[in-house]
Amino acid sequence: MARPAVGALGGIAAAWAGLLLVFAVTLEPHGDELYFLAAGDRPDWGYADQPPLLPLLAHAADAAAPGSVPVLRLPALALTACGVFVAGLLARELGGGRKAQVVAAATFAVSPHLAVTGALLVTPTVDAFMWAVLTFVLVRWVRTRGDRLLLGAGLVVAVALQAKYLVLVFCAAALISALLVGPRDIALRPRLWAGAGLAFAALLPSVLWQAGHGWPQLRMAAVVPAEIEQLGGGRVSVVPLLLLTAGVPIGAGMACVGLRALLRSPALRDYRWLGWASAGVVVFFVAAGGRYYYCFGLLPLLWAVAAVRVENGRSAARWLTSRPAWALSAAVVLALAVAVQTPAVDHVRALSNNSGGWRHVVEPVQRAYQHVAPEQRRTTVVVAEHYWQASALERLWPGRDRPEVRSPHRGFWYFGAPSEQHATTLFVGGDPGALREHFRTVVPVAGDAPHHVRVWLCTGRQQPWSRLWPSLRRL
Repeated sequence: MARPAVGALGGIAAAWAGLLLVFAVTLEPHGDELYFLAAGDRPDWGYADQPPLLPLLAHAADAAAPGSVPVLRLPALALTACGVFVAGLLARELGGGRKAQVVAAATFAVSPHLAVTGALLVTPTVDAFMWAVLTFVLVRWVRTRGDRLLLGAGLVVAVALQAKYLVLVFCAAALISALLVGPRDIALRPRLWAGAGLAFAALLPSVLWQAGHGWPQLRMAAVVPAEIEQLGGGRVSVVPLLLLTAGVPIGAGMACVGLRALLRSPALRDYRWLGWASAGVVVFFVAAGGRYYYCFGLLPLLWAVAAVRVENGRSAARWLTSRPAWALSAAVVLALAVAVQTPAVDHVRALSNNSGGWRHVVEPVQRAYQHVAPEQRRTTVVVAEHYWQASALERLWPGRDRPEVRSPHRGFWYFGAPSEQHATTLFVGGDPGALREHFRTVVPVAGDAPHHVRVWLCTGRQQPWSRLWPSLRRL
């Protein structure tokens, strides 16, 4: 085996981390980051739409540096930089030399998906990295047959399950593929099942939380396809978006080259099961209506395979590693990163205020709250239509006079209902909808603002919150 190209991989990782650091320091908090901070303030074994890892990381970062968005994003930056090394070392495990390692790592670095999410503490960043590590461990096991690696794979899965449950799809696809095309003896290895037991033990507290709360994560499986259809594209957009965010032309082309080689090359027969597992995962998420980035963790393996093929002169895609291709990919990455990360002034940061565009959510509610009669404020609750709005209000409301914030949306509903002592409600959202039926008076007190934020004053509640709150819940 060739030596690891530590210097070259470190240079790529450092350059990529430097670009992401600019985004991490200057960009406003993502809605999910605010939600993880809110969830982290309520530590639990699980949440309606999340395992506990990201809320725990967010809470730890906020405890170390309260209110610091760059510190909050340091785990994401570290994982993305480490992903560069994982991609390069995957190529090495497959027989690649220095050139193959550099090509695989650079392909990882010029993927637009990472330019958008690599600086954010969100589930796709953590999930994709853990999948890449898992494929590295499995590739190494194929080469060495060291069964301790199977126990290590169980540990990787155990950690991945604390960020998202999707890794179970890859595990199932990999096991089925191994039984169909080999290596069938993997199913007879005791340490594989010991690792599986470790992963199940790590998953058990979250499963018990889900069971005790009516399995909201299973209901989310119907919500995601509906959201994708609403946004446009639907299931047919999964593969095109995956290839687009992999990078044009290098990432998309190398992914296709790598998958074809895994499925057809005699030299890669021992790894063919991972090719079929990758194809099976994509087919599953297309059929189930998943999001395109659910499959992103498969790409480092495909890029590594393609990089080795290019280095050995066996691929017709050698143009993909030419200077024009790299220049084009770099231009696409920068253009997409800037376009997505900085869409407009009112959606982006004020450098002196990390709340950025979220101030357009907080300020109208603050003004409406100040117009509530002083004697009513003690019994006023803010109910936000969307969990991002609720998270922004809870985390970014300045001062100590913030009222209690609740939302019937997603995981925020499970944080609790308003108190029965809350006689006055400020509803934040487009239309109070069902609240009209349960309050005598519902009047707007703040008009349309950026982000379509409206604030409604609701008085004369006609039902106790204990009966009203369950009827408002929505995922």
